[in-house]
Amino acid sequence: MSYDYPYEMEHVTSYEATLAEPEVIGPVAEGLRLNIYLTGGEVLGPKVKGLVRPVGADWLTIRTDGVGILDVRATIETEDGALIYSYYKGIAELGPDGYRNFLEGAPPPPEGINLRIRPNYQTAHPAYQWMNRSFCVGIGKAFLDRGEVRYDIYQIR
Repeated sequence: MSYDYPYEMEHVTSYEATLAEPEVIGPVAEGLRLNIYLTGGEVLGPKVKGLVRPVGADWLTIRTDGVGILDVRATIETEDGALIYSYYKGIAELGPDGYRNFLEGAPPPPEGINLRIRPNYQTAHPAYQWMNRSFCVGIGKAFLDRGEVRYDIYQIR
């Protein structure tokens, strides 16, 4: 059964961020804990353009079933000087052997790791107040062998 509520998805922006080597905390009760710090990046899209500032990180937990639980906080600086705080939860699909592979130091897949996120934004800048109210989703990939992550962000209306 579907209620067929109308909606639209609008491409807001895309971004690519660079990552430092993971800081591995190690196995904890919830899975494997690691921190991956952002070192910068670029934001290019129809509604938001600028930089990913070199602050923030993903406080990642890799569960024993190979699902990575993303916990990211970052700051975007737009080309017109606005600062936008971005924070999101999401999942990284590492495959059923992802936990074990990471522990054993196996190389990440060259085709990247699929990411799905639900970002939130906070800003005081008048031109971007709409972001404080937006409901967005992101689809992306992580390329850990090159220290990169990429996303396309869509607003659902």
